[in-house]
Amino acid sequence: MRRKDREVTDLNRILNIIEECDIIHIGLNDGDYPYIVPLNFGYHVEEGKISFYIHGAMAGRKYELLKRNGKCSFEMEKPLKMDLLYQEKDVTMRYKSVMGTADVELLEGEEKQKALDQYIMGRYEETRIFDYNKDVVPRTMVARLTVTDISAKENPMR
Repeated sequence: MRRKDREVTDLNRILNIIEECDIIHIGLNDGDYPYIVPLNFGYHVEEGKISFYIHGAMAGRKYELLKRNGKCSFEMEKPLKMDLLYQEKDVTMRYKSVMGTADVELLEGEEKQKALDQYIMGRYEETRIFDYNKDVVPRTMVARLTVTDISAKENPMR
């Protein structure tokens, strides 16, 4: 990381940034060019290890690439604001971001249901007790992204 002064290494601070983000972008290997997909997500931390949970259709490009490779990169950010530094005659973007790599596992059965209910739906106040249509679960892909490497940066407000 070039800007060591912006690096975040404390796990609790990294988790705070993750909590502030609404979308995770995953990068999947698709030959010559990566395939990048924005998704909503849930997450869980156990013994200092972070897992993200995503969902989608059990068909299509994203699903096929997740099945084929089993690895992905990820990124999320929280833009804060563009800051004009008049005295220095400079401009900087205030932000927080997290990125890294993960191993992908497609979930089934009770583990799939738990990930949907507890980590994805349970993350948001609006969906925590929402009685969603459980008939779609058999044809819904749910994946756990077990983080293998993570880094975080922030350029906080002054």
